[in-house]
Amino acid sequence: MNAAPLSGLYAPSLALVTDLYQLTMAYGYWQQGLQDREAVFHLYFRKAPFQGGYAVAAGLALAVDWVENLKFSEDDLEYLGSLRGSKGGVMFPPDFLRYLRELKFTCDIDAVPEGTVIFGNEPIMRVRGPLLQAQLLETALLTLINFQTLIATKAARIREATGPTDQILEFGLRRAQGFDGGLGASRAAYLGGADATSNVLAGQRYGIPVRGTHAHSWVMSFANEVDAFSAYAQAFPDDSVFLVDTYDTIEGVRQAIKVARQMRANGHELAGIRLDSGDLAYLSREARAVLDEAGFTETRIVASNDLEENLITSLKQQGARIDTWGVGTQLVTAYNQAALGGVYKLAALRKADNSGWDFTIKLSEQVAKTSIPGILQIRRYLNEYGKPRADMLYNTAENLPSHLMLVDPADSTRRLPIRPDTQFRELLEPVFRRGRRVLDLPTLAESRAHAQREVQSLDPGVRRFLNPHVFPVGLEMGLYEYRTRLILEKRPMRSA
Repeated sequence: MNAAPLSGLYAPSLALVTDLYQLTMAYGYWQQGLQDREAVFHLYFRKAPFQGGYAVAAGLALAVDWVENLKFSEDDLEYLGSLRGSKGGVMFPPDFLRYLRELKFTCDIDAVPEGTVIFGNEPIMRVRGPLLQAQLLETALLTLINFQTLIATKAARIREATGPTDQILEFGLRRAQGFDGGLGASRAAYLGGADATSNVLAGQRYGIPVRGTHAHSWVMSFANEVDAFSAYAQAFPDDSVFLVDTYDTIEGVRQAIKVARQMRANGHELAGIRLDSGDLAYLSREARAVLDEAGFTETRIVASNDLEENLITSLKQQGARIDTWGVGTQLVTAYNQAALGGVYKLAALRKADNSGWDFTIKLSEQVAKTSIPGILQIRRYLNEYGKPRADMLYNTAENLPSHLMLVDPADSTRRLPIRPDTQFRELLEPVFRRGRRVLDLPTLAESRAHAQREVQSLDPGVRRFLNPHVFPVGLEMGLYEYRTRLILEKRPMRSA
């Protein structure tokens, strides 16, 4: 048993951040001599989260870091050598462990840049390389991309609700799923649109602005609110935000104003007040009126208390006078959707004689779970204003015809011809070539700015929360026809 269950968790090697079945499959490939057979996998989700119309791709920088440091340490190999099967025999023999010790990553990876808007069944990442290596990447890539994309999308929706000028503060560390969940959520929330975080470690590691006020315990530690606010103002004369709802909210605002007048007399201004309970629409309007009447028109009103995009939208519609939103639990836990549901599917396998590709497909009784074969790329077509018009998935291993037609895979009668002069951009970009990184990653701030441009480029109908418009995503006609033939070939015929 590890005596340091937390500090000893993140050892230099993270190669064992995987599921056991990835390693058992790797051993099976090695045993059958298939370890070097070239394969292509796609990482994607089937349906946008939160019943929304889009997702914001995130997590690539973390995935790149993990892949670049992928190496089995001696401790890793010792542990794997200790595993036993149901009959007591070793699960992984010494020869295979020696293979893992010497394993060097040589895959190609293409990915959608962080912050890019993405839709169902579109590959966020494409991995091409030796079958064993590509298989070993699955679990870690999924856990990184799934969570980061989920939280970034939630933050983008909250930004949509608040509008572009209000401030969003991510306050969720205390309710997050552990240290790692909190740290990852802070990063993804900032990428998706939050302005700052209360998470100091996230500030240190990722350069995210940190913000905070004080808790009710601060007020309760003093004889009265005036004393509490005055003491806080002495400590932070230019950065004070007073929590005013410990006893009576509107009376708390009046007490805050008393201290704010003292601060102004000393050349400082009260930055804001915070509301953390009650009817936030009513209380914020009343607080704004009291502040304005007292001459504190620039004092911001911060609100917290289980906020999320739908509640924020409602508060806005009710005329709430809130300009800073402290969003915690609902953001960092992606409340109402526990996971993105991203998958990692084999789509192509080099023929045994190396003469070409066998394109593979996963069938299901659920049509939505049937995969798309090929070595896929996403082409995003733009309208005359440079805004996204439609996305086309196509197989890069096949030549494209001169006249392109998009086919909705869920309804083949829905088709969209593409004019030859239509502007487009390809979304998957090279990240690794033969195991070497070829992409200079943008900063987190740059990815955040990219995400905001991407979301705003979408039609408002796609961005709306209730019954969003479905953005057109289709298969190139040749790919659609090939997929249909492959389904018919692989699905067994059953008599009535």
